[in-house]
Amino acid sequence: MANLGGPISTEPRINERIRVPEVRLVGPNGEQVGIVSIHDALKLAQEADLDLVEVAATARPPVCKLMDYGKFKYESAMKAREARKNQAHTIIKEIKLRPKIDPHDYETKKGHVVRFLKAGDKVKVTIMFRGREQSRPELGFRLLQRLAQDVQELGFVESQPKQDGRNMIMVIGPHKKKAEAKAEKAAAKAQHGSEEPSKQEA
Repeated sequence: MANLGGPISTEPRINERIRVPEVRLVGPNGEQVGIVSIHDALKLAQEADLDLVEVAATARPPVCKLMDYGKFKYESAMKAREARKNQAHTIIKEIKLRPKIDPHDYETKKGHVVRFLKAGDKVKVTIMFRGREQSRPELGFRLLQRLAQDVQELGFVESQPKQDGRNMIMVIGPHKKKAEAKAEKAAAKAQHGSEEPSKQEA
């Protein structure tokens, strides 16, 4: 079977690629010019040193706008990039604990949670029950509450403790966003680098 046509382009049609007899024209500042022939629209675009860009192809007649298409594409790409950057680059880290964890081990694990939250990451804390421990879910619940209390300055309980089979899970979210954490880290690094030891002989 013959392949009909190539991939559908998501790019709008511009200038001579707009093949309709007339268009509803919008000026560079959003002002409505009205319905004009494609010939006049292209002539206006040329005189203003702008492109004629089809912004609503399904309208009857199609809506076209006078704009600097290169600049428009660049700004759109920058906005999309910015949106992606600010999107949840939050990573979920996981820490596993046993209900009867010894104090030293607890402090080590808590240290990891603190580090993750400071970096702006979420932490999924999993309590793993084995054997008879499963009949004592309150041990896990108390441990999770204690951990949440210990790190409350850096994070908050985003998802309350809940039993999931043999495990109990709680999610702690950071107060700080990932971008803020990164900016603070960079600022601290820069400040640290500029602090030269100023030892003066008496």
